Amino acid sequence: MSEKDQLARLEKLACHPSRVDPAHFNKKAEIPYGVTVDHVAAAMNDFVDFVGFINQQLATKDIERLETMLMPANFSSIVGEFMTSSIPKHCKTIVKNAYHNGHPDMIPAGKYADNKMQHGTEGIEVKGSRYLKAWQGHNAEDAWLMVFCFASGRPTDAVKGILPAPFRFVLVCGAQLQKSDWNFAGRSETSRRTITASVTQTGYDKMMANWIYKEPDLLDELEED
Repeated sequence: MSEKDQLARLEKLACHPSRVDPAHFNKKAEIPYGVTVDHVAAAMNDFVDFVGFINQQLATKDIERLETMLMPANFSSIVGEFMTSSIPKHCKTIVKNAYHNGHPDMIPAGKYADNKMQHGTEGIEVKGSRYLKAWQGHNAEDAWLMVFCFASGRPTDAVKGILPAPFRFVLVCGAQLQKSDWNFAGRSETSRRTITASVTQTGYDKMMANWIYKEPDLLDELEED
């Protein structure tokens, strides 16, 4: 098989993401507001089905996969937003926060008028990331944070000679974090980046102590968005 044919074969396989393995879930994980490990698993497979369907359809038009088309941060955002919408479909005790850019992303069902809350501490904040630690947010704040870590292609793969590989979830963890579990990072006068805060080692330890899904032999780190 030629190198070109081999690459085409790998690209075709990469359009079929891996469903989560039931054996890799922590049944003892504690998630608030009635959310269970089974609810999370169902939502994760919803996303796997979604990105697989999209990529297979794109392939019929010779269009690159979604994760190699979008900027990395945008794709990570899609992962998090999809989980925010999908988990409530499986768990009726929590809903997506209907307030635009409201915090947290999911809130207790029926507790607030029209299921809207601009800013509060009751609920679950959700993030998607290729990175296995130092997760970022725009503010250092009290929140029950759930992070979905994944491995997938990036727009720079072809340039770097990285072979196509299917999307897969590698880690999910969550815990109640306090403001002290975040490290606020400012920016220089010449920086164009948005000011962010990162989860510190104390926050990381809390979340990893309550891991929800974890691949065995998990890599030490993945590329940061």
